[in-house]
Amino acid sequence: QVQLVESGGGSVQTGGSLRLTCAASGFTFSIYAMSWYRQPPGKERELVAAIGSLGDTTDYADSVKGRFTITRNDDRNMVYLQMDSLKPEDTAVYSCNARHYSGLVYWGRGTPVTVSS
Repeated sequence: QVQLVESGGGSVQTGGSLRLTCAASGFTFSIYAMSWYRQPPGKERELVAAIGSLGDTTDYADSVKGRFTITRNDDRNMVYLQMDSLKPEDTAVYSCNARHYSGLVYWGRGTPVTVSS
């Protein structure tokens, strides 16, 4: 059974940090590109950060560049999102995504992040 389980969300003040974790199981994690998406209240879901299957390429939304860092650990089947210098506009539900080059995609249920001013 495929599972992506996010954790690490919570409430922080502006300027604070959080580290999100996505634990994967039920598929060959190392051959999937992994991403973090977020959906702010009342808005569309957007891509936050992505990392290639080899871990050698990363991509970030302009709004988080320099503040967020995505990494992966293929030995533990985990992907992380380190979020620093958080802003109120980072408030959203953050979800983990696994994508295979064939088009197969898996999603986690998400973890909420609230940043207060």
